[in-house]
Amino acid sequence: MKTSAKRRVASARLPKPPAQAPVALAASDPDFLATLGRRVREAREQRGMARKVLSRAADVSERYLAALEAGEGNASVILLRRVAGALGVRLADLLEAGEPGAEQHLIRRFLDSLPPKRLEEVLSRLTEEFGQDEAVRRKRLTLIGLRGAGKTTLGSTLAKALRRPFVELDRQIEREAGISLSEVFLLYGQAGYRRIERRCLERVIRTQDDIVLGVGGGIVSEPDTYKLLLLNCYTVWIKAAPEEHMARVVAQGDMRPMAGHAEAMDDLRKILAAREPLYGKADAVLDTSGRSVEQSFAALRRLIAPDTPL
Repeated sequence: MKTSAKRRVASARLPKPPAQAPVALAASDPDFLATLGRRVREAREQRGMARKVLSRAADVSERYLAALEAGEGNASVILLRRVAGALGVRLADLLEAGEPGAEQHLIRRFLDSLPPKRLEEVLSRLTEEFGQDEAVRRKRLTLIGLRGAGKTTLGSTLAKALRRPFVELDRQIEREAGISLSEVFLLYGQAGYRRIERRCLERVIRTQDDIVLGVGGGIVSEPDTYKLLLLNCYTVWIKAAPEEHMARVVAQGDMRPMAGHAEAMDDLRKILAAREPLYGKADAVLDTSGRSVEQSFAALRRLIAPDTPL
């Protein structure tokens, strides 16, 4: 008998594995799936990504993403969560790449034991104890916020007044990649852009002091990159009303939002609402709504004047 025929006979003798019974939901599983779906949706909105864009970037179907965001995640997620619970570890510990040290396990266990209200206090104390001194961070005055708030105009004006260079992180990204931002997104996708953004920010922090820095509006949606920014730079959130954001973008010559104005405004409001708690972590806030460039700059000077003579 030929080898292939022997294999077929041998495999035919093996008993078929029993069909897996459908996963029965425990009382807490629906809440877990709903929370997971909400976090996926919020992360997507913070990044300003349409579901179709995320579908392509993650190589999953839009139908799967829609179900996930609706709290109807795959049953395997629930099973993995139960395994983590039985082992007494967090789900993130099983999914995380690399091997965390004993100190990291202890820190995480301590943080997990704290009520949510105390986490902000702990973060504040850690930043105060181990982060850069404010005087050092003020050497890198950084403007954050959505496009159209006035970051570039105010940043370049402030840099001239302070006689410092004005550094735009997006231009650093283009210089490193050797192509325009639109081409970076086209070739590498959002994930690739964020990796280059992180490298460029690390290099700016490592090599440049006494600058005014402008960063892209979506940097706040990348937790590690944003933490790096907050710990090493003095940040000012330049904010504006959604209508003013839109009007200023159009005034810059970008007419794309006007193609579907109502939908674009709705998307803009959602992005602002999702990012507001993140922008709110900045050291200072400047609302440019209803103000001229001169009025906004005067207000910005007052914000930084106590420790930064002009």
